[in-house]
Amino acid sequence: MATLRLFCLNRSNLMRALVFDRNLEFRSDYPDPVAAPDESIVRVGVAGICGTDLEIACGYMQYRGVPGHEFAGRVVESKNASLAGRRVVGEINAGCGRCAMCASGLARHCPNRTVLGILGRDGAFAEFLRLPDANLIPIPDSIPDEVAVFTEPVAAAYEIFEQVHLSRNQTIAVIGDGRLGAIVALALKGEKYQPLIAGHHRKKLARLAELGLETAEESSLRDKFEVVIDCSGSGSGFRRAVELARPRGKVILKSTAAAAAEINLAPIVVNEITVIGSRCGRFQPALDALAAGKIDPRPLIDGAFRLDDDLAGFEAAKNPLNFKILLRAP
Repeated sequence: MATLRLFCLNRSNLMRALVFDRNLEFRSDYPDPVAAPDESIVRVGVAGICGTDLEIACGYMQYRGVPGHEFAGRVVESKNASLAGRRVVGEINAGCGRCAMCASGLARHCPNRTVLGILGRDGAFAEFLRLPDANLIPIPDSIPDEVAVFTEPVAAAYEIFEQVHLSRNQTIAVIGDGRLGAIVALALKGEKYQPLIAGHHRKKLARLAELGLETAEESSLRDKFEVVIDCSGSGSGFRRAVELARPRGKVILKSTAAAAAEINLAPIVVNEITVIGSRCGRFQPALDALAAGKIDPRPLIDGAFRLDDDLAGFEAAKNPLNFKILLRAP
């Protein structure tokens, strides 16, 4: 089957991209991605900057290439007629398709995987990216790009529901008032739970309160909770989550902080606390929730910048008072 190309065939083989190689820089001469037989090329419409991207720009994972894994775009080159021309989001883990993890439907745990903008695969801070056809999911017409770009962090939030049975009457605390903490708290609220989100930034907590969330300054917490979800992004967040968990409670660890943390395991044993690591989630439940209006993440957008705007988007994302910064291709 011939490859369906939707972009102009006389275009350059070079594209504009943010590239990390010891330093993050904008380049207008980065090679276009070349799709493997089972892959499609996506023109990125909008991409989101998250905490992992900021860590990568500081050397996390020893990654070299184009960062970025939150995106919404349009398929412009594909052998798959059902994808060609469609607006899509994409699962970020590309498994080998041959191992036991892939066979069990857990390609996001494939030991040979590449990860968009994080491990062995150029990401979304560019005009174009490539992903396996199996990773691409069409965006419903009802969802605009500025909502669809949140699919990856919303999927990470919905992974909690796949891993843990939560009762509506359980006491739940989300530690961390940043990007992920806000999304997790909004996802819980959208599914009729009543989480409390705690953090250090009064202005951000005030904004989250305006969205109908119960908030508190983390230092003021004295009560114990049946479920504590660490989205702090810091090494000390896990220790604080353990402190706030009731005996026989659960701590769900969403943070992937680059810095090592000293952890005293004794309270976990003495209080019989269950610790659950939670990372990427499936995209379809996230898209379904966004399409149903259970979550509207747009109030979290604090700015949108052009990809070639002299790294202004990254500077804005470093501001701890900002939630989500978006990048748009020129």
